[in-house]
Amino acid sequence: MRLHYFQHEPFESPFIIEEWAVKNSIVLSSTHFYKESALPNLNEIDWLVIMGGSMSINDEGEYPWLAEEKEFVLQAIKTDKTVIGICLGAQIIANVLGSEVFPNSYKEIGWFPVTWQNEAFSLGGFKDFPKEMMVMHWHRETFDLPQGSILLASSEACQNQAFVYNQKVLGLQFHMEFNEAAIDGMLSNCDSELVSDRYIQSKQEIISGFKHLENTQAGLIKILDAFL
Repeated sequence: MRLHYFQHEPFESPFIIEEWAVKNSIVLSSTHFYKESALPNLNEIDWLVIMGGSMSINDEGEYPWLAEEKEFVLQAIKTDKTVIGICLGAQIIANVLGSEVFPNSYKEIGWFPVTWQNEAFSLGGFKDFPKEMMVMHWHRETFDLPQGSILLASSEACQNQAFVYNQKVLGLQFHMEFNEAAIDGMLSNCDSELVSDRYIQSKQEIISGFKHLENTQAGLIKILDAFL
């Protein structure tokens, strides 16, 4: 099995997804758009994973590779690849499936619960999840639910937190792939966003949430195993 991932920032790598892939003897390859934009041969990959990033999917003028990336994601979906998007990646998937991406009413940064919809529990990877799960968020935009997709999770601040499309395409607005190093990287590179607001936690509150990492990582591995 061959997994290719798209990375948009030096500090937002696949983390737990990469560890899971190595453990399962999955061949990894990658495109790092912050330094190069070489895309793989679509026929030579089985999975595409799209990571997060500080840019908006609407910033094609500033990041011209976004247009090429979106077209590749669309073709991956059309050719029945397994496609998983995290945060920005979920927004890209929603957009190529015809949905608008726009600023959410609130920025959501820190540990806040998502509520899994009943539809999620009918899917293999989610069937043993608790109704509510504490997860790590770091986003300012949201998206309309793509036509034909199924809503999987919502939070108080953001309705469309996770969705599945055609059983092989998954969008997660939040970060179950994070480990302590990932959050340290976000805090080091994006700390200017930690202003006082309803759904933005302080640095110390975010660090105190490290206790939730074991649960979110285990949940993501269940999801990945089910897709595999």
